Amino acid sequence: MDESKKGVSRRDFLRAGSIGMAGLAGITGLRALAQPATANALPPFQEGDDGNIHDHGGAGVVGQVDHEANGFHPHEILTDFDYGEVKEENGRIVREWNFVAIDKEFEIAPGIYFPGWVYGSETSAASRRASRVVGQCPGPTLRCVEGELLRLNFTNAGSHPHTIHFHGIHSAFMDGIPGVGRGMINTGESFTYEFEAKPFGCHLYHCHAVPLKRHIHKGLYGAFIIDPDPEKYSGEEQEIAKTRNHQYTENEAVNEMVIVMNGFDTNFDGDNEVYAANSIAFGYGMASPIPIQRDQRQRLYLINATEFDPINSIHIHANFFDYYDHGTTLKPTLTTVDTIMQCQAQRGILEFSFADFEPGLYMFHAHQSEFAELGWMSFFDVRA
Repeated sequence: MDESKKGVSRRDFLRAGSIGMAGLAGITGLRALAQPATANALPPFQEGDDGNIHDHGGAGVVGQVDHEANGFHPHEILTDFDYGEVKEENGRIVREWNFVAIDKEFEIAPGIYFPGWVYGSETSAASRRASRVVGQCPGPTLRCVEGELLRLNFTNAGSHPHTIHFHGIHSAFMDGIPGVGRGMINTGESFTYEFEAKPFGCHLYHCHAVPLKRHIHKGLYGAFIIDPDPEKYSGEEQEIAKTRNHQYTENEAVNEMVIVMNGFDTNFDGDNEVYAANSIAFGYGMASPIPIQRDQRQRLYLINATEFDPINSIHIHANFFDYYDHGTTLKPTLTTVDTIMQCQAQRGILEFSFADFEPGLYMFHAHQSEFAELGWMSFFDVRA
C-alpha cells in the first residue's frame, strides 16, 4: 500500500502528542497544552473563559475542529432531544419522524476527516437551524413517551443498503435486519418503521446491514430514549417517573445530557485511532467544558457505540453517581459508584450532583488510559 495514503495510525496519533509531528492528515497532533475555545463554540464557551486552560498537563489537540462545516456541534448534540412531530390518530398519540441516511465526511479532530455514513432527521436542532436535513454522528437523539405509537419514515440516500434496528420491543417485521420483514433498504428506497414505545429506558438505534461492524463504525447509530409514563405508576415510583418525563414540570429541575461513546478507525485496519464522547476528540475538554450548575441534579444518558473494542467506560473525578442499567428501572441498579463499564450497545443513566462542591473543572473520561489519551477526555465546569 502507498504509505502516503494509509491515514493516521493509532501509534502515530499518540506519538504526535509528545513530539508535535506535523503532516498527518493535516493534524499536528495531541499535546499537553490545551487550546482556547473556538469561535464556533456555543455560548457560554468564550475564549479565555477559564484562566487555567493554558496550564500544562491538560490533554487536548492542536488546532480547532470546524463544527460549522460539520453541520453539528458536540455541545448541541449533548442536549438536543428530537421529539419529532406529535399528533393524535384514532384517540392515540402518534410521534413521527422523517429520517434519512447519507454519506458524509466530517472532522473528528483538527485536520482529521472521517468518511462516514450518518443519519439525519428533519426535526433535529441542526436541521432546523440549516433549514434542511443535516446528517450527524451520532444520529439525532429520538425521544418519546412509553405507550406512544412511533412512526419513522426512513429514506436511504446513501451509497449502500441500510436499515434501522431499534433496541426496544417490536414485531419481527419492524426489526430492521436483513432477511426478516422489509429487511435491507436499498439506495433511493424508503420504508416506514412503526411500533409502540416500550419499555421505558435509555436505548439506541443503529444500522443492521452487513458487514455489521462497518455500518455501525461508520456512524449509523444514535440514542433512543423512552420516557416512563407517570400515569402507569403510583406513589414514589410515579414521582420519580415525573422527573424522567419531558412533559412534566418536575423534569425541568434536572439537567439532562446525552453522550454516545464512540471510536474511529481512520486507516481502516480494524483498530481505532480516535476515541470520543459524541464524535469529536476532546470535544468537552479544557477548552470547552460542559457548564453545569452546582446545586442542580444531573442526569446523563450514556450509550456505548464503540466498534473494534470489547468495552468502553466512564469515570467521574471527585464525585460518585447512581446508575440505572439500561434505564429500565425507576430506582438505581447501582448506588454510589464512580466508574462503570459498558459493552457495545449497552447503555444506562447516571444521576449525580455537585451540590456543596467548590466550583471548578471536574474531569470525566474513559478509564482505559489509551482511550482518554486519544480523545475521550472531558470536563464539567461546575458553577455556583
